[in-house]
Amino acid sequence: TVTCPLAVFSSPPTLGMAPPVLNYQGLNAPPASFYGTVPGYEGTMPGTAGGFLPPPIPAVAPPQPRPDEPNWTIPLMSKDAAHAAFKEYVSGKCCYGSGPADEGVITNMEALNTYRYRLETFTESRSTEWNHEPFNGQPIDAYMQPAPGPWAIPVQPPSVFQDSTQVVKVPYTSSVKDCHDCQGKGKTPCKNCSGAGNVRRQRCSDCKGEGVNLCDTCKGKRQLLVFINLKVQWTNNKSEFVEEQSSGLKMDKLSKVTGKELFKDTQYMVYPLMGFPDPAVNQAADRLVKEHHTQFSQTARILQQRQTVELIPVTKVDYKWKEAFHSYLVYGNENKVNADDYPDTCCCTIM
Repeated sequence: TVTCPLAVFSSPPTLGMAPPVLNYQGLNAPPASFYGTVPGYEGTMPGTAGGFLPPPIPAVAPPQPRPDEPNWTIPLMSKDAAHAAFKEYVSGKCCYGSGPADEGVITNMEALNTYRYRLETFTESRSTEWNHEPFNGQPIDAYMQPAPGPWAIPVQPPSVFQDSTQVVKVPYTSSVKDCHDCQGKGKTPCKNCSGAGNVRRQRCSDCKGEGVNLCDTCKGKRQLLVFINLKVQWTNNKSEFVEEQSSGLKMDKLSKVTGKELFKDTQYMVYPLMGFPDPAVNQAADRLVKEHHTQFSQTARILQQRQTVELIPVTKVDYKWKEAFHSYLVYGNENKVNADDYPDTCCCTIM
């Protein structure tokens, strides 16, 4: 006997019979009415997160300017440090004579520092979706009492400024329903043989001639536990501003050195920088703080913000050697040197 959309045979069809024509494709995704409605979760959809839920309005006062603005002391390189870095650089060049490094006289030093401003906003966002799994006797609690709201469910956050995701079942939403895919029978027609038990007069290897297989959705259990999942996502949203530096150094060289942290401020919400010696950094901080608040406060809960200013030291050093003037750059915490116009070079061959 063949019943559509399912086919259930009391015994395997006779070997050699032409397979019956079945219109079974498997539902897999249940209709929206399958899940029902839970108060407070009316917009929840099956299969995919139902969009980010607006967070509750924070009961925290907006950030205020710091009463004690930091003393922006920008460290300067000494002549001795610049000279030592130059000598070390030249000593590692087999084709460079040591004269300019040993005999050159420093005439001027100019700071061409590059500043990196970074703003981090650590947010928590929540979304919900209907889900199901084979019923194996799990607890059933639907409608025993009202389900808590999505933002009322306690979830332990990770360490601040670290991305993380956690999925939990929403309490009082779990119920049991007959499997929508097999209509509660636990088996579905074999797709390989269309329920006939044989393919080209040979016994079907997928269903071993039975014409049916265990339902993939309920794993043969006939029933499903239906529930709402809450997905909590913590994200460290970063934005950076790197001042356009005027030293002429290529960015690939700057990326290979480290900088010095001049300032760090961590609060629930930070106030933009004020009084930094470089106006471009102040402007970038003000812009990024406003952008982060506009971008994230509507769809996520801001848990913490952190702003830092990092100095990538770059010093131009002018020196005189043999009545001619030359220059080199010292950059990074590592005091790397760039001297493109070194005046005493020769062609050499390493044997």
